[in-house]
Amino acid sequence: MIRFNNSEMLLSQTGFATLSNIYTNEEIENILSVIDSADSSNSPFRKSKDLFAIRQFLKERPSVIPFIFNEKLKALIKGFFGEDFFVTKSIYFDKPKQSNWFVAYHQDLTISVNKKMELQNYGPWTVKQDQFAVQPPREILQNIFTIRIHLDDTDENNGALKVIPGSHAKGIYRAETIDWTKETEISCNVKKGGVMIMKPLLLHSSSRTTNNNKRRVIHIEFSNQQLPEGLNWSEFLSIFN
Repeated sequence: MIRFNNSEMLLSQTGFATLSNIYTNEEIENILSVIDSADSSNSPFRKSKDLFAIRQFLKERPSVIPFIFNEKLKALIKGFFGEDFFVTKSIYFDKPKQSNWFVAYHQDLTISVNKKMELQNYGPWTVKQDQFAVQPPREILQNIFTIRIHLDDTDENNGALKVIPGSHAKGIYRAETIDWTKETEISCNVKKGGVMIMKPLLLHSSSRTTNNNKRRVIHIEFSNQQLPEGLNWSEFLSIFN
């Protein structure tokens, strides 16, 4: 099992960790080449002057999978979490130059699933671009982890995530109840080719771009939990089998 310094402890304590040099420049270019060849007229694509996004990214662009899951990323996942986790959700985000798009503080409280069902402790439900999403029980959320792959240098000037360390351990934590006399905000700056690992209950936000630099990120969520009978993850992808 590969260890990544004290990053595993940081993830447990703070809800996030960053690691550098997971991808080479050549691997990044291969990933971007697949993205650039995509047909943005499909329904999972969202495009505006402030944001370009591809939902169900790995399903829409399956040829990118070998580039995403290189030996370093698989070793990271194995070292942190083991080999029984699988992909449950993937999104590509491109915050263009001069973007005014920002995201206020929030937790990631929903999962993407294949259909809507009446289930105890599952709800509310939403549908976005033909994708069903639901808030599951807390034990499902606590099991999930997210890896954000950075295709550009990212800092507080072009939309790096701002987080509140330790907020993932406080359950459902509404942004309007944040006590800024007790909480601290940190900018998660990540170099091109690096990754950020985070727990979905970590309070996080993203500011507007102020330095005219792009911020392209691939967001992938993982779990090792099975959902109730009849309900499936919308993007199941095995990593190690």
